[in-house]
Amino acid sequence: MAFTEADVQAAMKTLIDANTKKDFVAGKSVKNIKVSGGEVSLDIQLGYPAASVWGEIKATVEAHLRAALPGATKVNANVSSKVVSHAVQRGVKLVEGVKNIIAVASGKGGVGKSTTAVNLALALAAEGARVGILDADIYGPSQPTMLGITGRPKSKDGKSMEAMDGHGIQAMSIGFMIDGDDAPMIWRGPMASQALDQLLNQTRWDNLDYLVVDLPPGTGDIQLTLAQKIPVTGAVIVTTPQDIALMDAKKGLKMFEKTNIKILGIIENMSTHICSKCGHEEHIFGAGGGEKMCADYNTEFLGSLPLDIRIREQADSGTPTVVADTHGEIAKVYKQMARRVAVKVAEMAQDHSAVFPKIVVQNT
Repeated sequence: MAFTEADVQAAMKTLIDANTKKDFVAGKSVKNIKVSGGEVSLDIQLGYPAASVWGEIKATVEAHLRAALPGATKVNANVSSKVVSHAVQRGVKLVEGVKNIIAVASGKGGVGKSTTAVNLALALAAEGARVGILDADIYGPSQPTMLGITGRPKSKDGKSMEAMDGHGIQAMSIGFMIDGDDAPMIWRGPMASQALDQLLNQTRWDNLDYLVVDLPPGTGDIQLTLAQKIPVTGAVIVTTPQDIALMDAKKGLKMFEKTNIKILGIIENMSTHICSKCGHEEHIFGAGGGEKMCADYNTEFLGSLPLDIRIREQADSGTPTVVADTHGEIAKVYKQMARRVAVKVAEMAQDHSAVFPKIVVQNT
């Protein structure tokens, strides 16, 4: 039985992408449909990195089309990802070499924000994206230790710095500039804000799909600088189920809302404690707080992580969980959350500032 490109398109409208929860046509992923006799080929171009599930998506699409098109003798789906720049706060220009900036924030310290940030960055890279991490915690930089990076950034032109490399992601931190792990940053707020601006704009980021910014806790000068001067695509809030942590997380969320930065979702860290001796699981910080906060503020619950000694040990040793135990259960959770963050970014309005020609006025 003969079929056409329109038949293929119609068939793809009934297949749901498990990551976006939309059909592949509505998600604008279906490209280059070709029909020749009983043979059909098409491209599935995802707007988010998902290398770990490309094979699964390919098999699902091909099986679906064989079932939907009885006359098909051969079906071939080519799956790939393409990440583009998305809109940021009005009046803030994009950073050269960076398509999207994802801020990872928390209302208070001690909730595992930096560990979450580095694992999200590594998870995005594991899914095939080009990723960098900016350690914006000027007073307590931890990314050099977590990524196992030593040494100082090099400069090829005397004006800008080359990003450091850790486990395949580009990194920059004030921690690379100071002598010793115990050297304190005794700076007033404006100095710290200026340092953040320089770290971001004087680093030669190399064609990043995502730059993850690990913010200091709270809602002070640095967060305000980020909200007003740095082109943030979206923010992720990290909290624990503890009431006091949730109270501070809500303040961080409201700050982003007031500065017109989109909230991509909330991650609940230390949701449960699993005893390393007996395996007993207990909600020592409370239960359901992150999900309730999401319901109250109409934002997405991206997932939860346990209070697990391995997460701490792996980060402290310079090999975070996503690279230390890449096929483990906790790494899978990080990858699921990273994919969901990337999907949320892909659903946002695209940045078209580069499309418009520059107008040059000259005297003749």
